[in-house]
Order: sequence, then C-alpha cells, then structure tokens
Amino acid sequence: MDLYIYYKVKDADAAPLQAAVAAMQAALAQRHGVAGQLKRRPQARDGVQTWMEVYPAAPQGFAAALDSAVHEAGVLEWTAGLRHTEVFMDLAPCA
Repeated sequence: MDLYIYYKVKDADAAPLQAAVAAMQAALAQRHGVAGQLKRRPQARDGVQTWMEVYPAAPQGFAAALDSAVHEAGVLEWTAGLRHTEVFMDLAPCA
C-alpha cells in the first residue's frame, strides 16, 4: 500500500518543517526501508502552502510507525491544521 499524507504549513514555518520531515523520513527509511518523498503545491495561498508526504510500498504496520515518528520529530509544531492520510493500492492488471 502507498500512503499519501497532506497538510498545510505557513510560509514562515516551511524551513523548520522541511528539516524536521527530512530527518524523520531518513530515520524511517533506515528503520523500515521505506523511502519517503516530500512534495508541495507550486503556489501558496494567503501565506499557506499545501505539502504532501508520500510513502510508496509501505509495509504492514508502517502507518503506526509513521504516526509515532511524527510525534517524536515534533512535526505537528509547524503544521497548520490536521494531517490527512489517504491509502492507495496498486490495481491488479486486467487479463
């Protein structure tokens, strides 16, 4: 399964949040073998950016490890509002 987590961040908090997320993703990659990605929408609106973390091919139990890592890294200190998680899976090829 792939995890997609999106949230808002104020322009003023972007640099410290990016550093926190990068460190968190490096630790998660080392512990769980999942190479996270960090993306953002091209434009900010009213001084607020939309960011997305992507975790492709996440193993069973990774969501709980991610939640714990978010709290340990202090990520919520710099987000504006809630983190929203979506889970997607690959489609089986048509025969």
